[in-house]
Amino acid sequence: MTSSHQTPAPCQWFSRLAAALDRRSAPRLALLLLGAVLARGRRTVTTWIRAAKLSGQYQSCYIAVGAAGKRADRIARRLLIEVVTPLLKGATRLTLALDDTPTKRYGPHVVGAGVHHNPTPGPAGSPYVYGHVFVVLGLLVTHKAWGTIALPLLSRLYIRKKDLPAIDPKHRPAFRTKPELAVELLRWAKPWLGLLKKPIWVVADGAYAKKEFLKPAAALGMTVVSRLRKDAALRSLPGPKPPGRRGPAPTYGPDVIDLAKRAGQRRGWSTDTFDLYGEKAVKRYKTFLATWRPAGGAIRVVLVDEPTGWRAYFCTDTSASVADILGMVADRFSLEITFRECKQIVGAGQQQVRFIWANIGAFHICLWTFTLTEAWAWGRKDAELVDRTASPWDSMLRRPSHADKRRAWRRELLGEEIRAVLRPGVTDLEILATADRLLSLAA
Repeated sequence: MTSSHQTPAPCQWFSRLAAALDRRSAPRLALLLLGAVLARGRRTVTTWIRAAKLSGQYQSCYIAVGAAGKRADRIARRLLIEVVTPLLKGATRLTLALDDTPTKRYGPHVVGAGVHHNPTPGPAGSPYVYGHVFVVLGLLVTHKAWGTIALPLLSRLYIRKKDLPAIDPKHRPAFRTKPELAVELLRWAKPWLGLLKKPIWVVADGAYAKKEFLKPAAALGMTVVSRLRKDAALRSLPGPKPPGRRGPAPTYGPDVIDLAKRAGQRRGWSTDTFDLYGEKAVKRYKTFLATWRPAGGAIRVVLVDEPTGWRAYFCTDTSASVADILGMVADRFSLEITFRECKQIVGAGQQQVRFIWANIGAFHICLWTFTLTEAWAWGRKDAELVDRTASPWDSMLRRPSHADKRRAWRRELLGEEIRAVLRPGVTDLEILATADRLLSLAA
């Protein structure tokens, strides 16, 4: 992707992303991004403010967080072009991942919060969670040593229709389903990723395998891979158009395909070895072509025989190989890992803000700092990111975690601050101020 300026250095990323806001909020957002990286403990907005040394401007900082939520599309565009695009060198195609994730919230006055299905209830957890649900778009990139990593770019807040009347009409969004929000994200990404002149594939959760998502994605020229319902109403391929018949050729075949019967038949199964989840895996599978109305035509279906039962996947590109389809299904799991890291390490959902745009902005700041951290660590050796000599019980071959990368970047940022203070002519007050700041960040 071409750009009118050079790729900024990591120390300039915060300012370049924040430049999407007006001149009043941009400097504060740049410092808040820095504070979000340096913050420790519970990652509330106030923790970001203290880490960024903006305690005297805390009210304006909350305004900047809300402004980031309103201008999230612009900031995400700068993130994609200036930070993420250099990581795509050598890629033959671009792979987007889509899924939704809830963030727990507390209190009746959190705008847009509601009761949603909890995808990870745990042993004693409730099947429902009160909070926000975000539909997230991530770009899958492959590192030569770390494997596939999902870099979140942009998200949309999903609000149930019954929760919309409680929002001030001035800030109340129109109701949109999750597939409709996912299509919005694809339409945002298409113009910028299209400049790379590479095919775009999308892998999504089975909940998005609906006509409201599949047909707009096809109209954008994107190939979709997802899970197929076991009771999907598949039909055979259409035969040739009868001679003398007027009108277009048929799109759907005359015969109904029962996936359960296909999976139950002993014939037609094949066995092969695939690269899944970073290792070799032997899979027993069956593949065939079918037509499906939600996809608007022919699809490639892959049945996989798993120990817990058979599963069905599909791809809207009928020429796709089984290795491509199963590989993308496995790579989609990296987005689930990103959700976990964003919540446990970055602190997504801990910000304790009420206003709808502040909630959207705070969630995006967490997503963006995750992507910035991974991009900063991309070209560095493992020895630069983590030192395991103090932990002889740990595996020296284990790849650096996101927490390791975040700590390494934090050490570099603080090291630059220390070196700036140690310049010739520094006063005792400056040294004491820096020492007090570093102690407050450490303890």
